Amino acid sequence: MLIVDEGVAEAIAIGAGILGTGGGGNPYLGFLMTREMLRQGATIALVGVEAVPDDATVCGIGSMGAPTVGIEKLPRGDEPLAALRALEAHTGRRVTHLIAGEVGGANAMQPLIQAALGGLQAVDGDGMGRAFPELQHCTFSIGGVPCTPAAIADCHHNTAVFPALRDTRTLERFARAVTVQMGARAGYAFPIMTGAEMKQTAVRGSYTLAHAIGRAVLSARATHTDPVPAILAVTDGVLLLRGRIVDVERRLAAGFARGLLRIAGTGSDAGREVEIAFQNENLIAWDGPNRQRVLATVPDLITLVDEESGDAVTTEITRYGLRVAVFGIPAPVQLKTPGALAVVGPEAFGYDVPFAPLSGSYGGNVLSGT
Repeated sequence: MLIVDEGVAEAIAIGAGILGTGGGGNPYLGFLMTREMLRQGATIALVGVEAVPDDATVCGIGSMGAPTVGIEKLPRGDEPLAALRALEAHTGRRVTHLIAGEVGGANAMQPLIQAALGGLQAVDGDGMGRAFPELQHCTFSIGGVPCTPAAIADCHHNTAVFPALRDTRTLERFARAVTVQMGARAGYAFPIMTGAEMKQTAVRGSYTLAHAIGRAVLSARATHTDPVPAILAVTDGVLLLRGRIVDVERRLAAGFARGLLRIAGTGSDAGREVEIAFQNENLIAWDGPNRQRVLATVPDLITLVDEESGDAVTTEITRYGLRVAVFGIPAPVQLKTPGALAVVGPEAFGYDVPFAPLSGSYGGNVLSGT
């Protein structure tokens, strides 16, 4: 069990930003909300996946929408809980445990916040091990857990319940359309499942990893050392480039932030260039201005951090001149099966590029028995 205090919450937020692969929104606002709840006396703990009873009722939880919107449209804070209560009313089932739909980005803080608000338990696991742009990219759905019934809610607690849809891709289309009408930001609750179903499909130890990444960054700051090697050591990551952002093409389309980044190498990487395509999250990285070689692809994590602070550089705040380190992190094992790659591999996002995995992975051996 991981007891969440202010220091742990800060480290999780930093680590979650890095696991967000450029998307998922900035976790800082969620950290502030969590910190305020802790200061008001809330007790928040994360239980290991294996500690959840098989007959428990577990629900995935989070927010959906375009990260760029989150800069100007602040949340009320309890939108996912409103969606959860609507889902409970529809199903007649009382949820006991919350699990993150994705640990990457702002959604990492949602189970902590909503568990404190609703008197529920949060699980040290998630459905992605990173962030992805669409609902069907979660391991729950890939593993066969029905996606509906599902619910979403906006900041006014307007709710929409989807009783029965064919598959999660259909849920994504319907829920995305309603979310756009809600101002491109909504809280969601799905899927509702048993503890046994969650154990079969969840990425384990997601928050333990986020916490370790955040602690490594905070330690580097305290000792005035380079945060990049510290992050790489914790994640088993691979440094792709150190450089400066020289071009950003970003647009809001159908509820997503889409675009391209170009980073020119500096120091020992001078003369090199990396181009990254993103859809909320970074999807594929090429070496060279003419895409001469693929460096990393989804589902492996492609992440940018500020060279000095180690903070994640998300797609909504990328700008010309920012000095960054670009690195790849091996994806969780659940995302690298043939069935998963059909949903989250490069071809699923429209790129005619084979998936060549980075070595290593996580997701099966952290906090599994607590």
